Amino acid sequence: MNIAEIRRDFPILERQIEGKPLVYLDNAATSQTPRQVVETIEQMYYRHKANVHRGVHTISQEATDLLESTREKVRCFINAGSTDEVIFTRGTTEGINLVASSMGDRFDNGDEIIITAMEHHSNIVPWQLLGQRKRIRLRVVPVDDRGELNLQAYEDLFTENTRFVSLAHVSNVLGTVNPVAQMVEMAHRHGVPVLVDGAQAAPHLAVDVRQLDCDFYTLSSHKMYGPTGVGVLYGKRHLLQAMPPYQGGGEMIGNVTFEKTTWADLPFKFEAGTPDFVGIAAFGAAIDYVNALGIDAIAAHEHILLEEATRLLQQIPGMRIFGTAPGKGAVISFLVGNISSYDMGLLLDKLGIAVRTGHHCAQPLMARYGVQGMVRASFAVYNTLPEVQRFVEGVRRVAAMFG
Repeated sequence: MNIAEIRRDFPILERQIEGKPLVYLDNAATSQTPRQVVETIEQMYYRHKANVHRGVHTISQEATDLLESTREKVRCFINAGSTDEVIFTRGTTEGINLVASSMGDRFDNGDEIIITAMEHHSNIVPWQLLGQRKRIRLRVVPVDDRGELNLQAYEDLFTENTRFVSLAHVSNVLGTVNPVAQMVEMAHRHGVPVLVDGAQAAPHLAVDVRQLDCDFYTLSSHKMYGPTGVGVLYGKRHLLQAMPPYQGGGEMIGNVTFEKTTWADLPFKFEAGTPDFVGIAAFGAAIDYVNALGIDAIAAHEHILLEEATRLLQQIPGMRIFGTAPGKGAVISFLVGNISSYDMGLLLDKLGIAVRTGHHCAQPLMARYGVQGMVRASFAVYNTLPEVQRFVEGVRRVAAMFG
């Protein structure tokens, strides 16, 4: 790949912060957006803005076609069996909440849900909210010092009361790529369905939901070069058909009377109200962008950046890197000596380097490692080796200030 050419697609990378060229390393929180995606948003507002699925006029049909073409692009991107299994949401968080709310209706007091110690709050809190209504018990798979899950402990958590498993494909803090296919197979031996949080996986590695055999998979547009406020929930058809709607309103109905309402067919049963058809169309452009570059090529480039950053950071006295599992994703979380993550992040920003600091919406994981927060650098296709060197030199410079 021609990284210099790719970078020209992202005007924000030309910015200066505190008089210094921007080095953007907060991609696990949200990636930047290429011109092609922004231009799609512009064209949607200027040429194709009309409500979808509801009009016979030309503009409405154009908007509908653009939305549904994105649904097909998503289906291909994750290798779902049908577009009926692709539900548009506002993001991964809403996808998890949808499943917790709708599928949670069938759970009873005393039922158990298995999650892992490395989950984002978005895959903890929805189940806790369900637990407040149904007195559901959460059981947690432990993580070792390297950031790997204990699969024997996972197996041992299954009981006759286990009803569901929900786990991250890739940790947003540690970068660990979990053995999802194996964990799904283990759960299915107990007759337990599995949801996979793919927010940190979909932008960086090939996702095949049929090969994983997961029952649900969620992802977010804004982490894969698309607009904010758009996400996807994949679900196996028979499970989605059996679940009640998450929200009520227009679009998701079959027939409405004052006595009774019937639901629309999949996928519309779970898409109440006017969708963000502008954002969804732009998400389609983002998928086109990723496909044109090639997900495997993106992953290979990011791996080079991760290896070099790890090698150089390890040379800094007092460096502690959290998450050293083999094959990890392009995320590196660390602390240096007694320097707080906040201080490190604030001073790196003065050098034009954008990183993430704090608990990264994973407070239980912070407690596991005995820290209040970490500094996280996360890479994307437009990052470069010179940027890695600037970042490491910045960390070294800040560390020296506290030395």
